[in-house]
Amino acid sequence: MNYKETIYFVGKCLTISQEKNNKIQLKKQIISGNVDWDNVIKISTKHYVFPALYCNLKRANLLSYLPKDLVAYMKHITELNRKRNKHIIEQAKEINRLLLDNNITPVFLKGTGNLLNGLYEDIAERMVGDIDCILTLRNCNRAYEVLHTHGYTTNKRLFADHRHLPRLVHPNRIAAVELHKEMLLKSKSSFFNFNTVAAGIVQKDNISHLSLADQIKLTVFSKMINDREYIHKTINLRAAYDYYLLSKKLPEETDIIHKELGKELNAGIHLYAHFLAKSKNITFKNTSKSKKHTHKVIRHMDHPVRAKIERSIRLFYLKTNTRIAILTKALYNDGYRQYVKEKFSDKEWLRSKFSG
Repeated sequence: MNYKETIYFVGKCLTISQEKNNKIQLKKQIISGNVDWDNVIKISTKHYVFPALYCNLKRANLLSYLPKDLVAYMKHITELNRKRNKHIIEQAKEINRLLLDNNITPVFLKGTGNLLNGLYEDIAERMVGDIDCILTLRNCNRAYEVLHTHGYTTNKRLFADHRHLPRLVHPNRIAAVELHKEMLLKSKSSFFNFNTVAAGIVQKDNISHLSLADQIKLTVFSKMINDREYIHKTINLRAAYDYYLLSKKLPEETDIIHKELGKELNAGIHLYAHFLAKSKNITFKNTSKSKKHTHKVIRHMDHPVRAKIERSIRLFYLKTNTRIAILTKALYNDGYRQYVKEKFSDKEWLRSKFSG
């Protein structure tokens, strides 16, 4: 199995417990022994869906056809992730109480928001990094101070126009916390932000979440825009799986549209539906551009070496432009000037950038 075949296999496995056709096809493939499990482990781990893969194969009663040592390993990793997620849920609820007690309402986003909202049949399915939440601009700094007084600290510096404040960590808590002022990169933030989603915010058990439609949009935008996957023509299976589960919760024939960011939204939805399964509960604008985008992603999988070179060139271009912009802003902005001074006086940072 090459990279593309493995991506298809893992993507279909993530829907195997809910999509009958996928289950029939994959069961035959698994029983035939035509599966490179080393590649499956490597790809599913890289895409942070290894526990979700195990949970879906278990629900589909297919684990008996897998190598026993692999099943044992998958079970072990999934149990570790379940324990971690239990701690993350407890920590997020604690943060929610602390902020609500200070008249600040956090809206939990992405993985943590999905866990709190009960999106997954098994909380072990989702691998979560940070606890992300968004607040009004007025409350963001106040929330930062509240958490600081309760033991959260940071040694990171971010620019004032970054979409979230510096990551906060606590010596006795498992996850870092990111308090967001914006959800998207600065160039796109005016089109999708707290003000544009405020009317749809819902509460469940005294915890605030985005509406289902806005959760779907953020799931797509986080990868296609923030991680620049629209530019790089890549796919993230964890985001695709979140999108699939969120779409299954929608009422039938729900339109998911966005006027200004429709290009990225449609491309992401078309891509995720192609590699996992098309949801009957969602309608979107299936354009020639969205089809072309999916085709380009597949083509990159067919030519991985060339795709890697092209991506490296784009990353170099983006990083160079970013560094030039920082140096330019340092000429007239104190925050950027201080950042540049700190970096160029940091011997470890200089060594990492210029050695060799």
